[in-house]
Amino acid sequence: MEKNKPGYAEAMAEVEAILEKFNQGAMDVDTLAAEVRRATELIRCCKERLAKAEREVNEVLNEENDGNEKSC
Repeated sequence: MEKNKPGYAEAMAEVEAILEKFNQGAMDVDTLAAEVRRATELIRCCKERLAKAEREVNEVLNEENDGNEKSC
């Protein structure tokens, strides 16, 4: 896994931490843009991982459906 691309759970935890800082007013104005940029990158990464997982699950299900028509 790439250094800047954490796993899904790790990315979501980081997004939640950024949101918590923002909602609590604990985010420094000087770092606001960088934090928002990081959150956007993490969300994009999560969307990509979800889309990939959905494609893989659909492939497996399609293979399974195709296999049901054939006997072992």
